[in-house]
Amino acid sequence: MSASMPVKVVMIILILASVWSWLIIFAKGRVLSSAQGKAKKFEEYFWSGVDLNKLYDNISGKKNQGLAKIFEAGFKEFQRKKTVGNISIQSIEGSDRAMRVALNREIEDMESHLPTLATIGSTSPYIGLFGTVIGIMLSFHALSDVTQATIALVAPGISEALIATAMGLFAAIPAVIFYNKYSDKVERIYAQYDAFKEEFSAILHRQVG
Repeated sequence: MSASMPVKVVMIILILASVWSWLIIFAKGRVLSSAQGKAKKFEEYFWSGVDLNKLYDNISGKKNQGLAKIFEAGFKEFQRKKTVGNISIQSIEGSDRAMRVALNREIEDMESHLPTLATIGSTSPYIGLFGTVIGIMLSFHALSDVTQATIALVAPGISEALIATAMGLFAAIPAVIFYNKYSDKVERIYAQYDAFKEEFSAILHRQVG
């Protein structure tokens, strides 16, 4: 609290960045865990031999997410073509496009706020270093007002300034760790979604054939 005003401003910025990153970390962790659980549950139900029309009727009109949303988009397009009596390779391509759009939107939602974690992780150490440099400069500048310079005069100011660097690392390290962890999770979820899309598309191809 006895640090200079510029250093205090830097510390406040780093505290806010740390709180923001932890809010994102907890929220994104719940979202990704929920997505993985729902995907596993839907795949088990899908491959249990349930009739596709019955499955579509059960989930249609609901606020679906993940694989359920992808299935709904693809089967809805397939049913639309079927209703007008135009089941062909073109109808399968239309279902593929609808599923691809749904997949991309789901992944975009999962990736939201991850760039913020990356930004906090990459910039916080430099913000902390900036505060440290300012604090050390002010400590040495204060020596110009004394006739005899001793380490005891600058040590408190330098130690306070170094806290800014420590706070920068405190904000950056968790952000970097969880950004990498969640990015890997999103990639694995994307692979799972894409594999399901291809498998479902193959099922639709067999129905056309």
